[in-house]
Amino acid sequence: MRKLMGICVLLASLVSAADLAAAEPVLPDLGSASALSSRTAEQAARSDAVCTRCHDEDEAVPVLSINQTRHGMKADTRTPTCQACHGESQQHLKSTSGGKRAATDVVFKKGAYALTDEHSRSEQCFSCHKGGANHNNWPTSQHQLSGVACNDCHKVHTPRDKVLTKQTQPEVCFSCHKEQRSQVNKFSHHPIVEGKMSCTSCHNVHDDNPKLLTKSSTNDTCFTCHMEKRGPFVHNHQPVTEDCGICHQPHGTNSASLLKERVPFLCQDCHSHTSHPGQAAGLPTAPSRSTSAMGSVARGCLNCHTNIHGGNSTVNNATAGRFRR
Repeated sequence: MRKLMGICVLLASLVSAADLAAAEPVLPDLGSASALSSRTAEQAARSDAVCTRCHDEDEAVPVLSINQTRHGMKADTRTPTCQACHGESQQHLKSTSGGKRAATDVVFKKGAYALTDEHSRSEQCFSCHKGGANHNNWPTSQHQLSGVACNDCHKVHTPRDKVLTKQTQPEVCFSCHKEQRSQVNKFSHHPIVEGKMSCTSCHNVHDDNPKLLTKSSTNDTCFTCHMEKRGPFVHNHQPVTEDCGICHQPHGTNSASLLKERVPFLCQDCHSHTSHPGQAAGLPTAPSRSTSAMGSVARGCLNCHTNIHGGNSTVNNATAGRFRR
């Protein structure tokens, strides 16, 4: 009897489980997304086959090298086809003129050889690369307003785009910015030529602020690394709170600490005080211990005014705010 009751209970539980399973929604096949990706990749390959009949590995500059970049990852459903960037280009496929094919609808060349204007070339890129903090302001950016297109800096078909590598990016920027190339090779400079920094460490080249900085101001950009100069201090040095560029040339100079000129001359651009009178470089005309006679000859302001970015002295006297030790 007990065995019979146990069998009945077991059968009842199985029936309930079956009813519950029938009531639940059927989950989709996990392989369906994979199949969709596979079909998309297959369609992309068929579309590109129209182009690869002619453009193959035998070319002097093979366009198929794009398959070694992110733009050629066929397993990614976002990967564009040739026509997505160059247009349908029916004339290029069918007609020839003088033994040469017509150009594609969109030609990514620059300079004197540009067959498609920079705005149209960039528009092709922004059909995918739009939105996000790095690209939102491109339409009003300094580069765009100066007639720079995306492919003037980026090389899409190249496996290693120089712009995306810290060590090679400055080479691309310096092709236009000659003055900055000279500055970063001076005695005192940020470690750009050493490959420890790149131009985009400080600049957002797609942005629209005047200096294309990563932050809204020069100081905020500098303070991302030089936090100890931010303050607040009890005694603030006004040029520091206003703009670091008043005293420093960030790309490079021949004065220590990226200063625009060496002290005391840099300081005397603003400070002309009777206790440290400005004077031409040279020794005093006669032996003297007078501060006024010696002026600033053979002296460095930072020997005494060591906390030049700002001081926290709480001494209650007239010289407390002079950024001394």
